[in-house]
Amino acid sequence: MRGHFRRRMGCFFLFMFLIVALLIGFVAYVIGSALGAGRSAPGAILIGLLVLLVLAILGRIVRRLAAPVGDLIEASGRVEAGDFSTRVEERGPREVRTLARAFNAMSARLEEADQDRRSALADVSHELRTPLTVIQGNLEAIIDGVYPADAEHLEPILAETRILERLIEDLRTVTLAEAGSLVLHREPTDLRSLLTDVAASHRTQAEQAGISVTVVASEDLPTLEVDPARIREVISNLLTNALRHTPRDGKVALSADLAGGEVEVTVHDTGSGIPADQLDRVFDRFYRSPDSPGSGLGLPIAKSLVEAHGGTVTAISAAGQGTTIRLSLPGVRKVGSE
Repeated sequence: MRGHFRRRMGCFFLFMFLIVALLIGFVAYVIGSALGAGRSAPGAILIGLLVLLVLAILGRIVRRLAAPVGDLIEASGRVEAGDFSTRVEERGPREVRTLARAFNAMSARLEEADQDRRSALADVSHELRTPLTVIQGNLEAIIDGVYPADAEHLEPILAETRILERLIEDLRTVTLAEAGSLVLHREPTDLRSLLTDVAASHRTQAEQAGISVTVVASEDLPTLEVDPARIREVISNLLTNALRHTPRDGKVALSADLAGGEVEVTVHDTGSGIPADQLDRVFDRFYRSPDSPGSGLGLPIAKSLVEAHGGTVTAISAAGQGTTIRLSLPGVRKVGSE
């Protein structure tokens, strides 16, 4: 394609050079004849040759421009065909180099997005395979008469379908939030009460694991305009994750306070902490430590929901020193205030 483009450009400009040169020579000849110049014909030919020389120089400049443009045309075709690893050499005039640089950046983003898509599909397939295998195995055993169709053998199947339902809903939440399509139903929310309720709902789990859960919230917290169901989901995910990685006799603390016009909520545990080489990946979809039984969606969901509210989430941890997850909700004010 690139060679074809260059040949077409070369033929076009050669044809134009000849036409222009002949026209200028003819005009010069006519003018010379009208003025009675004795050597109008040779002069016209000389002028035509000089013009042809100038145009040839311009043609060389155009060819230098055509080569990198041809590279871009050929590379665009490869990207259209699905080869996102395509890159072009940054050469030619400044404007063309800028265009090539933008093209390379675009290709790099497309390649990264394609890799993320493939990785996500592989992770989803892996997560769906386990409950589906359990459901299929138990149903086949019941149909074949190996197991009776009683509550003891049907309840595990129902439990696996609930796991599937939860996984699908988690994937939907993350996808909508990342696409900016998640609908938030904001309403006045008492954050102190919300934190207390979430901690109470996990109290039995914490007691069985021998872990204490405390809630400390500032007295001057404003009533927030947030989606209480989504913020509750965030805190619940963070608390569940903290309990999962905190050993017996450990502690998990929920706290909320005002900081520079923002409400900061922290979930701190006294667990083993996160190794430094894994800390920057804890918010990646389906990423989980080798000893984690979760799906790897809890923290990504929390991050997506907080960012949908215009906030941020950060993780602070060190091996053997526990983990602190801090989320901030910006631009808060008391409901009804100006």
